[in-house]
Order: sequence, then C-alpha cells, then structure tokens
Amino acid sequence: MPDTSTASTWTRDQLNARLVRYADLIPCTTAFVDTRTPGSEGKENFTIIGPGVSESPDQHVHIDIPHGFNIGGARQPPNCVNSQHSHETAEVFVVHSGRWAFHLGENAETAEVILEPGDVISIPIHVFRGFENIGDSVGFLFAVLGGDDPGHVTWAPYVFEAAKRHGLVLLQDGSLVDLTRGETVPEGAAIMPPTTAADVARLRKMDTAALRGCVVSGAEFEPSGKSLLTTAGVAEAPVIGASRQDGMRAGKLDWSHGFQLRKVVLQPGSETPVHARPQEEVLFAHRGSLSLIVDGVDFELGPGDVMSIPVDLPRQFRNSASETCELYAVDGGDNPTGEPLATT
Repeated sequence: MPDTSTASTWTRDQLNARLVRYADLIPCTTAFVDTRTPGSEGKENFTIIGPGVSESPDQHVHIDIPHGFNIGGARQPPNCVNSQHSHETAEVFVVHSGRWAFHLGENAETAEVILEPGDVISIPIHVFRGFENIGDSVGFLFAVLGGDDPGHVTWAPYVFEAAKRHGLVLLQDGSLVDLTRGETVPEGAAIMPPTTAADVARLRKMDTAALRGCVVSGAEFEPSGKSLLTTAGVAEAPVIGASRQDGMRAGKLDWSHGFQLRKVVLQPGSETPVHARPQEEVLFAHRGSLSLIVDGVDFELGPGDVMSIPVDLPRQFRNSASETCELYAVDGGDNPTGEPLATT
C-alpha cells in the first residue's frame, strides 16, 4: 500500500488548475444556434471539462484534459428554454438549483418530467430533448456527456427556422456564423442542412412513463450497504452504473454510459477512508462544505465547485462543518475501481 504520509508529488498550483469554483465559471451566451430564439436568449452554457458540444468559438473550456467524459453546465433564468435537440453520447443532468421541466419530442410534445434540486436525469441518445427553468429564480444544471468527443447535436427542424430569422447559420463542422456581426459563410464551407422529416422519424420516441424511468429523484437515493467510502457518518449511493468492482451495487440507471455517477453524503464530523482510483474522478459539491485532501494538499469546496482529481492520487473527504455535506462523484469507465490506502 502507498504511504500517504509522504510529501505531495503534485503542487498546490498544479492541483488548483483542476479546481473550478462556481463563482469563477465563465459562461458563453452564444453557444448554440438557438441563441437568439425568443425565450432561449438568456441561457448560459459552460464547458468545465472537455470541449462539450458548443457551436461557438467564444466558448471557454476551463479544463482541457481528456477524462473519457465531459463535464458542463447550464444556467438559465426563469422561463428560459433550451431548444429541442438530440445527442450522440450519453447526457446526464444533476439539478443543482432551480425547478426544471424536461420535454421530449420534436416539438416537446411526447413526454415531460419536473425535476427539483438533487434530482438526476439520464436521457438516452438519439432522442429529442429540451429543458426549461420553470422556477422563480436562476437555476443551474450540472451536466455529464459521454466520451472525450461528444460530437455535435441534432436540432429539431423548428430550431433552424428560428435561427435563420435571427441571422445565425450553422455549418456542418458544428460552428456558427453570425450574419448580424457581419460574418459570412467561409468559402468552401458546407452549411448544415435543416433536420428533415426522415431524420426525425429515425430518432427514438419515449413517453412520460419511459422518461420517468430515466430519473432518480432525491427521495429515491438509497445508500449502498457496502462501498469503498461507506463508514460511520458517510453514506454512498449509486446512481449511474451497471456494476462496481469495489463492492457497490448497481444504480437505478444501470445501462452503459461510459462513466458512473455516485452521490456521497457526509454527516458533520465524518470522513471517508483515504483511498485512490485508477481512473479520472470529478467531484461536484452540491450542498454544504467539503474538506478535500488530495495527496496531502487541502481544499475547501462549496456548493457548485468542481474538482478533478488526478489518477491514482490518494484522497480523503471530510465534513468539518456543522451541516450535512452532499456531493456527486463521476468516475470514468463502465467499471471504475478504487482501493483503500494505508495511512502510516
């Protein structure tokens, strides 16, 4: 077993480069072809880890390190809509704040579910989906996309019609041309053809009952009786993943995503064992304050903060505050592993 009492092999500055504070998130307000569509113009898109699916050259990537998955976010004011679209890889949302309606179908007509903070939804590939903040304050969604390159989205036909009216042209390479800024389509560039009725017919259709099967609500989180992190005051619940080799049972959303998602709850004064994982792990702080020790370097994470922990480094989670801490962990691969480490 590695001796975790030795000095860190990573400097604080190196590890800080893998920490993104919620307050430091840099939004893109021109990320997609529906940027100027009435009702959608107020949304902010974030690419926290990886390139995401943004269509704008203005999109800022916070951490440009391949993880096997992408981490992003969406922040929208009340009544702001993300237009109907389809993805080529898995798309998972954790509701951090706000009240959200998720709609399926070409025109948002086939299914709907309402999600609250702490709820998780995994929408299968090749399904038209969109979402709206139906709460009375700004809301934020934490997003996970499968793969290092999640490709481009397929937009519903009405999205192209609206974009044309507002001066936006989408190219086949996934980039946007803004005619209102005086931009022109580059010579030789191919314009993305609007989605056809035949394209729509090839996509999967789901009703509300099927969509509810893709949701884990806060009330459904059931801690695993056995897991790497389970100890006095610490509960770990599987959400996404078919199996875990460190003893955890499967989560409700147990089909292959290329990554797994867990929820960890630490009561005041509790701590996890020191442990390591041989794959990339990303932590998203949802509620409370997390004391995180990575290779002997201490960090304090607050709500909305994101930390990417390098492969094989020892880590420990502590709750030194007086309120419960809730966090979500994303691990790369369909069968991620971990091991406890000796501390002396």
